Amino acid sequence: MKTRYIALLRGINVGGKNVIPMKELKTLFEQCGFSDVETYIQSGNVMFSCGISDVAKIRKKIEINLKKYSGTEIPIVLLTAEQLRNVVANAPEWFGAEPEKYRYDVAFLDPKIDAGTLLPKISLREGVDCAATGNGVLYCSKLIEKATQSRLPKIISLPEYRLMTVRNRNTVIKLNDKTA
Repeated sequence: MKTRYIALLRGINVGGKNVIPMKELKTLFEQCGFSDVETYIQSGNVMFSCGISDVAKIRKKIEINLKKYSGTEIPIVLLTAEQLRNVVANAPEWFGAEPEKYRYDVAFLDPKIDAGTLLPKISLREGVDCAATGNGVLYCSKLIEKATQSRLPKIISLPEYRLMTVRNRNTVIKLNDKTA
């Protein structure tokens, strides 16, 4: 029995760095022995099927192949389609409620990071930022009209930042729909 997975690659095709065309990314995953490989937008979202259930083994295989191709380590967050469904289903009630007023993002965390431990390290600006923990994720929002006052971008100064990848709510919903 094959499981559907989603690999979220961090920092590819951003500002001309770590450029990997999606056609080549698809081929890299096929070379790993995965089937039904699909990519979604240029930010490194790959859906695939695999008969291996050991997530660490799958992740290692992907990381090795990516490093051979790019010459650099590209962090990934790997989750099953079921885990992604849970991320969407268990989002806080406020998350996505007012898309005309707020920008909504999901920070997907490496399994080494505990969302409950990470959240207090983030300085939120009252009335602008909001964040909540989920299973392996942080749900974040910022008020669009005061986005320049948001403290959420300061998350990049935390050591944990290199072990997470962020996707906007629309991308997360689309990936969930594509893997349903």
